[in-house]
Amino acid sequence: MFDKLKNIITQYVEVDGSKITEDTRFIEDLGFTSYDFMSMVGELEEEFDIEVDERDVTDIITVGQALKYIESIQ
Repeated sequence: MFDKLKNIITQYVEVDGSKITEDTRFIEDLGFTSYDFMSMVGELEEEFDIEVDERDVTDIITVGQALKYIESIQ
């Protein structure tokens, strides 16, 4: 799942996927805009067949938090 998430992230920002860790922050480290982040969330919903609660999105700051969230609602 982590590799799938990294592949999706690299479609939105120019970063070497091998540099992405669970502690990597979407905005501060990867340079995501809020629009990019919400677009990525939509793609995650399709890829992992989940529905992300918009209120929960504000709590997702790192890649690891995104992974845990996806696992918790699958």
